[in-house]
Amino acid sequence: MTTAMKAFDVATVRQDFPILHQEVHGHPLVYLDNAASAQKPRAVIDAISQFYSSDYSNIHRGVHALSERSTRKYEEARIKIQRFLNAPDPREIIFVRGTTEAINLVAQSYGRKNIRRGDEILITALEHHSNIVPWQILCEETGATLRVIPVDDRGEVGDFEVTDRTKLISIAHISNVLGTVLPVREIVKRAKGVPVMVDGAQAVPHMKVDLQELGCDFYAFSSHKLYGPTGLGVLYGKAALLEKMPPYQGGGDMIASVTFEKTTYNTLPYKFEAGTPDIAGVVGLGAAIDYVQEIGLDNISSYESELLDYATRALSKVEGLRIIGTAKHKAATISFVMEGIHPHDVGTILDRQGIAVRTGHHCAQPLMDRFGVPATTRASLAFYNTREEIDALVRGLAKVKEIFD
Repeated sequence: MTTAMKAFDVATVRQDFPILHQEVHGHPLVYLDNAASAQKPRAVIDAISQFYSSDYSNIHRGVHALSERSTRKYEEARIKIQRFLNAPDPREIIFVRGTTEAINLVAQSYGRKNIRRGDEILITALEHHSNIVPWQILCEETGATLRVIPVDDRGEVGDFEVTDRTKLISIAHISNVLGTVLPVREIVKRAKGVPVMVDGAQAVPHMKVDLQELGCDFYAFSSHKLYGPTGLGVLYGKAALLEKMPPYQGGGDMIASVTFEKTTYNTLPYKFEAGTPDIAGVVGLGAAIDYVQEIGLDNISSYESELLDYATRALSKVEGLRIIGTAKHKAATISFVMEGIHPHDVGTILDRQGIAVRTGHHCAQPLMDRFGVPATTRASLAFYNTREEIDALVRGLAKVKEIFD
């Protein structure tokens, strides 16, 4: 065991997650479905409970004490997120329902205003459906073309060309299926000023994200993958672009004034935050960020990297198992198929042993087609997982093979 593995006290970390200490079908829970959603530490659970117990009210415009306290906590979380991502300005942090809504917001607000017939939008072949379908809808509406950057057999993004027809590039930071880490900074440089949208849902929980260093124009992530509550996400956008974009939705709080003749819109970020938001969710996300920062993203990255290496070596020894996606730079996720056994059967048998994995196409059907498989089994890691849990997965797969042999 290396110094990094020794220095990271995973046993102490696991004590912070109440849900991990249970049995499923008579076996200790082994939760390896973190790319779908991460579990919540006690700090997040308590922060949300405390907020509802003591501070809750609707935010903004209220002059009473509860409204002012609630507003303060909400806006403090926005600043916390801005600093966490090293975004230049808290006005560039917009609360949405998740990464999916963030991408749709950019497609409908920026896209409708700026994309025309004959233009091209670039994405990669490893994208989640939420970074494919919104652009297809936009292309159908505008007459633009969706162009796909291929991936090779290892799951690494191939070469691409930016032309004068390229008007937007939208890429994942980390593939939710393969774990491939894309070279975002290099792609931004190659974009030559073409706006770049980044789906950071799989990146933010596993690595430091410095938006000023990356240089992208839009960046999105979801709270629930960062150990925060569900139903909440964040969109970062450069203020110069957001200022020129029309609102995504109309309603309360996104307006400055309303008459029957004309409405004027609020300033950033509120122009894009119509209606009552998930206030408690924002407070919970702030608590999740505090928790992650207390542990340290460098510590998390180092520990998860070694755990991924251990898991990759262990799974590579399983007879009849083939790992899908072997990029040089990966993070926290292993997808695999087993010869002659459907992934759904693999997942079902593992569940009976208390092991939670994800099976299916993982909202990435074009990527499944690229690798010639209908589905995979995906084991995705978090910093509360252990080598012993990887060993349990290997034993579970031996049981799968025993049943089908």
